[in-house]
Amino acid sequence: MGRAFDHAGRVRIEPIPNFDLDRTIFNTLEGRLSRFVMRTRVAKLAHWDDEAAKRVQRDYDASRERFPLPPIDPALLRFMVDECDFDVEHADGSFLDHLYFCFEYGTHHFPEYSPIVLLLHSILGTGTNTFAMKADKIPGLRALLTPFEWTHVEAFPSVLRLLYGLTLRRDLWANLSRLDALESIRFHRVIDNEPLVMSAADLWVQLNFQLIHLVDFLPVANWAAHQNDTAFILFRDLYALLDKAGKRSAKLDYQAATGASSLTGETLSLAGWLTTRIPVGISEKMAAKSVGRFSERIGHSMAYELVWP
Repeated sequence: MGRAFDHAGRVRIEPIPNFDLDRTIFNTLEGRLSRFVMRTRVAKLAHWDDEAAKRVQRDYDASRERFPLPPIDPALLRFMVDECDFDVEHADGSFLDHLYFCFEYGTHHFPEYSPIVLLLHSILGTGTNTFAMKADKIPGLRALLTPFEWTHVEAFPSVLRLLYGLTLRRDLWANLSRLDALESIRFHRVIDNEPLVMSAADLWVQLNFQLIHLVDFLPVANWAAHQNDTAFILFRDLYALLDKAGKRSAKLDYQAATGASSLTGETLSLAGWLTTRIPVGISEKMAAKSVGRFSERIGHSMAYELVWP
């Protein structure tokens, strides 16, 4: 449908007992508070209402019939299997589920651009310093992609960190009235700190790719109660920024949560409830500091420059 949903009333959410954060991509997270908050946010199990699940499956199957997925180059699939290790990104399910969600969403709702970018968006690194491949395999991957695909695949982990780092979004908001004059952005590739330059036209496409990626990290339900989830904060701000700038080209309908922050069908531990009380601003700053520490640890520079005429 090209829309983000709050599924309150269609799903029951419970904490996962004895959850081990070290078996997820957040195993590299440091600091007792950061690990505590992340554990309560991801250690959840969703039990779907049978009828709601069947309805979603019927809608999905019908959509798939109307819009079949494009084939993926067998050589690229072989590279992903033989040269990469996506197990390092394993969380409570297959990371491939996330990659295919992004790939399918892009196919259906951002068809002007190659969905291969979304399939490979994390191949050069996640936000928590896990890497599916080594930098010395870059030439082999690049040879399997178009110039457009490579531009966006190599930039994706860097732009994601810059978005969490706060200053890029603040700079874009501050220059909202003259964004059409922006020429390019300079920044550094996460995996090896190589300098990159991306045109302004590509930056807007990239930010749409980032928005699609973030959809898969929204709270399943009870959005009003989970306003301070860091991915949700970033999603809302990026969505508003692209709308205000007239740069949101992906189909993605979103309606902000209204009403009291009640919990329908969701059980929270005391610790989980306490994390919902963290102010949005503090939660956002915690995420920015965490991303900065991850980059420092691997020698990745978070410096960037917006280039104007």
